[in-house]
Amino acid sequence: MDRDLLRQYRFFLKDSIRKRVDFSQTDQNRGISPPPIEKPYPNDSLRIDLVKPGDWEKIPGMDLASAIRNRQSRRMYKKEPLTQEEVSFLLWATQGVRGEPDWGHAYRTVPSAGCRHALETYLAILRVEGLDVGIYRYLPLSHQLLYEFSEKNLHGKIVEAAFGQPYPGSSALTFIWTAIPYRMEWRYGLAAHRVIAIDAGHVCQNLYLACEAIGAGTCAIGAYDQEALDQLLRIDGEEEFAVYMASVGKV
Repeated sequence: MDRDLLRQYRFFLKDSIRKRVDFSQTDQNRGISPPPIEKPYPNDSLRIDLVKPGDWEKIPGMDLASAIRNRQSRRMYKKEPLTQEEVSFLLWATQGVRGEPDWGHAYRTVPSAGCRHALETYLAILRVEGLDVGIYRYLPLSHQLLYEFSEKNLHGKIVEAAFGQPYPGSSALTFIWTAIPYRMEWRYGLAAHRVIAIDAGHVCQNLYLACEAIGAGTCAIGAYDQEALDQLLRIDGEEEFAVYMASVGKV
């Protein structure tokens, strides 16, 4: 193994970078307005209202200890579709907004460094009641799904982008989290990138626990073809790029 490269990549896991950043020169401290809390979209886009927190009727209760004890990666799924209510619950559990947003901030159901929340949530939907197969994006500020586009052979393309791992192709849907790094860079400069990766872990753990509550399973996917996945989502791969995936289905 190349020991110099190992040391270089290990440095990413350390917070030593914070000692090298002149925080007085970040865009936040220079008085530049914060970037949007969520990725903008055209006004005429198709948006689907989700079931709001407090209006769920068929989301069973589960105590936290049981959810933690039962949590595991599940790669085999039934053909049974998820309901829109269940999808609403999973999206709220992983990126739902609590309270009213203010200047560049929105408190959510998961923690984020500096409340910056640099992640966007895409869904590759294959089997959800009442929704066409396609790529969707969660709009946390309005608790809606934004229909992005349809894609031929989506199940095959998502498997190919996951280096042939089959479970995204047999799942009801796959969560794909992208990063818009400038949201975090605006505050932290070069110290932003390590905490984006930490934030992704917070989000996926909430997905695991929420899936246990609805009789579903999930499997986090950290190995994927970066360029193929970015291309599948039709994002630029620079100002926004995929950072994590997780397949979800009934078990």
